[in-house]
Amino acid sequence: MNTEIKALHFTLDEEQKDYIQKKIERIRNAENMIVDFRVTMSKEAAEYSAESTLNFKWGVQAHVKESAYDVLQAVDKMLDSLRTKITKEKEKLEQRSRL
Repeated sequence: MNTEIKALHFTLDEEQKDYIQKKIERIRNAENMIVDFRVTMSKEAAEYSAESTLNFKWGVQAHVKESAYDVLQAVDKMLDSLRTKITKEKEKLEQRSRL
């Protein structure tokens, strides 16, 4: 799985980068299904936005965007939503293989 993390309109410090990497480890169980994983963090006024795009091996793309007033909260919310999308995609794939 190729992973890319970038920040727009602010700079991620090492602690924040480590936190994001640690959180990404929580979706490593789906690593064999994912080709690319891009995370873009941005700051508009006082609010942080965490946006991610996943490309699955079978051509499906999942996109999630969450916002919060704290950069780490935005990451948590985004990854929670992303885990839900990954679970749904796994279920769809399993359902197709049963047919």
